[in-house]
Amino acid sequence: MSVITCRAPCNIAVIKYWGKRDEALILPTNDSISITIDMREMYAETTVMISQDFKEDRIWLNKKEEDIKNPRLQNCLNEIKKRSNLPGHMNDWKVRICSINSFPTAAGLASSAAGYACLTAALAKLYKVEGDISSIARSGSGSACRSVMGGFVRWYMGSDKHGADSFAKEIAPSSHWPELRALLIIVNSERKKISSTIGMRRSMETSEFLQHRIANVVPERADKMERAIIEKDFKIFAELTMKDSNQIHAVCLDTYPPCTYMNDISYSIADFVHSYNDAVDDVKVAYTYDAGPNATLYLMEEDLPAVIGALDHFFPPPEDNTVLYKRGLRIEETKPSQELLEKLKFRKHSPGQFEYTICSKVGDGPVYLKTHLLNDQGIPLFEYNKSS
Repeated sequence: MSVITCRAPCNIAVIKYWGKRDEALILPTNDSISITIDMREMYAETTVMISQDFKEDRIWLNKKEEDIKNPRLQNCLNEIKKRSNLPGHMNDWKVRICSINSFPTAAGLASSAAGYACLTAALAKLYKVEGDISSIARSGSGSACRSVMGGFVRWYMGSDKHGADSFAKEIAPSSHWPELRALLIIVNSERKKISSTIGMRRSMETSEFLQHRIANVVPERADKMERAIIEKDFKIFAELTMKDSNQIHAVCLDTYPPCTYMNDISYSIADFVHSYNDAVDDVKVAYTYDAGPNATLYLMEEDLPAVIGALDHFFPPPEDNTVLYKRGLRIEETKPSQELLEKLKFRKHSPGQFEYTICSKVGDGPVYLKTHLLNDQGIPLFEYNKSS
């Protein structure tokens, strides 16, 4: 019997991945750049175990037994076994997988990225795989290839039709820009109506704007973003981040039928960001949205108290205390001045528009744990719902 447990982060892209040139191999139509989010609040945790005593492969995801024959899961397992350095007979042992997310699944918060990065990192250690594993993670979920490393990461689309040159590479470690903060605003934690996979496919088939983005926008924008990160130029970083988020959601609206991921509160948060930047006559905060209504705001540590103070004024927390509203790093917020409130020219919302917020920073890649989610018999340590 052999067992490994891993914890891996999610990542939030600032240059987005939207569209595949090969669905089976999960090869993207453009480069993308992301920031790995610290694992204090948001992570996937996975235990993988193999044993000669197991009679079948099994998987549990978020306390529910799932179908181990999921094609993307099988892709990941097969790629790992191709590069395994275990003795031959051990590669035939059946596998047990147990995984949990510390944050909502399929709500536009990159849960699949964390999940498949975690699975890949755990399996790679279990099967003694050497070298780069980002391409293996990519075979499970495209954006997962960016979560197998920390800091600032670029996923290269590559040109090889088999995907040999489509992999992720670290631009800079988490220590490169320690003052950068991420404020995640959970507007709705429910599963989104249109999955990213379906949305991308629909956009590739129907959006002329997406083809323009792929050919004429992203190549130069990705290079500019990489330079902004290396030079720690927040203003350029912020403007590129917001423009790219806006463009992706414009592509989604150009798609037929349209894919609508943002809601009224999502748009209102974006309006707040622009109003705040105008009021202080500087670019102090940036927003980005993946395929969902939840916002990620990027800003510098020194600006957090003022921004959160203004945000709480215009989007007051829920009046009940049933849910932990402010999570992550502790911030001593400052009450906005009357002068700033008047300059903002923004409408105050009723309390409870956000479910909760998470304050975080740039984080590191996967880590390995000494505690496991499975017992010695390969069964979860918690109660679970059986597969139907």
